[in-house]
Amino acid sequence: MDIKQLKAFVAIAEAQSFSLAAERTQLSQPSLSRLLKQLETTMGVLLIERQHRPLQLTEAGEFFYKKMRTLLIEMQTITSMTQRLANPSPELRIGFVPSVLYGLLPEVIATLKRAHADIEVRLCDISSYQQLKALKSGEIDVGFGRFFYQDAWTQQVLLRHERYMVALPKAHPAANAAYQRLSDLAQQHLILYHNTHLPARQAIVTEAQQADAERLVSEPPVTEPLLHIFAQYGITPLLTTKVSDLQVALGLVAAGEGITLVPASLQSVRSAQIAYRPLWHEDVTSPIYLQTLKDRPHPRVPDLLSAIYQVYEQRGITYRKQSVLPV
Repeated sequence: MDIKQLKAFVAIAEAQSFSLAAERTQLSQPSLSRLLKQLETTMGVLLIERQHRPLQLTEAGEFFYKKMRTLLIEMQTITSMTQRLANPSPELRIGFVPSVLYGLLPEVIATLKRAHADIEVRLCDISSYQQLKALKSGEIDVGFGRFFYQDAWTQQVLLRHERYMVALPKAHPAANAAYQRLSDLAQQHLILYHNTHLPARQAIVTEAQQADAERLVSEPPVTEPLLHIFAQYGITPLLTTKVSDLQVALGLVAAGEGITLVPASLQSVRSAQIAYRPLWHEDVTSPIYLQTLKDRPHPRVPDLLSAIYQVYEQRGITYRKQSVLPV
């Protein structure tokens, strides 16, 4: 078997059609059919049932597809990383989620450039989960996100935890309260804005928080980040609305349409229309992670991390110093 046969098989399996697979691969249908037949002959296994429409994988084909798809993705990742190692980019491409941009990221970039006048920086707005794919493809060299993921090709450095604040319309009765409790907010219209969800394993509450073990086993885990915060305390908001992004959520809060929770760094956004009040629960925080490749991070990533810690020290922010793996 060869790589062309494997790619042809995966394309056919995903398209469930020779004609659609031909469009996607820009190969003729006879060529795809021939490559698939060669692969099956070499293996001595029928992988795809031709008589069904759409095409269906055999049991062996289903197993082979899952393994080969993963293998091909890894091969593509290795190829891309090897090409970048041979031809490193002179610029540092940084991916970020919008909530980080409202915080200290601009100050960090300015500090980095002052210390290293030769560095070129390009910023890219990209979600936490999409940053993993972008790191492997070379679209970005480093990312700032708010969700923890385990991945064989990347590493994460926990920078710090940022407390959540409650964003309320200025006319809200609780806008001048010293703090807010999650139980008080359960009766409010909660606006959700995350496009990235927590991995299911992170959304399961601890044993000490289980009020009813049988109920927790039978119910699916809560993976929406804001709802997960409430679920940790056994609270379910009565009314929620999902919007496309954080800016829309804060716009609705400013218009008096509901409330939301945001990291503390955003409390200057729309401050004329929105009151930001601290949560009574000090452990309700949003982490900030630096994400980069594990084996071959960009050579300027340590400089970026140094600039981050310099800003933290100037601001009096508590952090635990860490380092990326050596280049």
